[in-house]
Amino acid sequence: MLKFDHLAVIAPTLEDGVAHVRACLGMDMPTGGQHPQMGTHNRLMRLGDDAFLEVIALDPSAPKPAHPRWFGLDDRDGVRSAWDAGRRLRGWVARTTDIAGILAAHGDVLGDQTQVSRGDRSWDFAVCPDGALPADGVAPPVIDWGQRGTPAPDMPDVGAHLVSFQLEHPDPAGVRRLYEMLDVLDPPEVTQGADMCYRAQIQTPNGLKTLV
Repeated sequence: MLKFDHLAVIAPTLEDGVAHVRACLGMDMPTGGQHPQMGTHNRLMRLGDDAFLEVIALDPSAPKPAHPRWFGLDDRDGVRSAWDAGRRLRGWVARTTDIAGILAAHGDVLGDQTQVSRGDRSWDFAVCPDGALPADGVAPPVIDWGQRGTPAPDMPDVGAHLVSFQLEHPDPAGVRRLYEMLDVLDPPEVTQGADMCYRAQIQTPNGLKTLV
């Protein structure tokens, strides 16, 4: 079974992503770090007891790894194109406590198990062979935090809370079938739309805001 873990804003630069969140929510991202295995860095914002928002981008100070980087970040033109088109909340991550079992059943969609770290934390993450988002961003990358579990409770509580999360897609029925096949417990609400687009409603100290 897969369960919602966190939202992901995929940005051309970390500064771009943080500025976008500030523009949408009126809030700054309070914490983050580097991922040495991936050559990326992030900022994080707690959205509840077991949920958070991540802004992730290439780390210009880090060497490029020998393998493809996650979240499709090696495709700089694709990241920039989506960003300029307003598709900045590009996806979400689902967690499991049995990543080996999930990938044994669905590795063709979700990718291969890889160990990643940030600071004193390490975890397992499923990365597609080319580093792209699984199923063009419709399916969530999968994470297994191990015994320590989600880091959300350790993040500062800044008064933000995820209220709802939606995906617009030209084939909502097909997306729902994919989520059922992957045994996703709490997927985003899927509605009909001309293009794929994620949006999240987040309660903040400034009122209810929408992140796209």
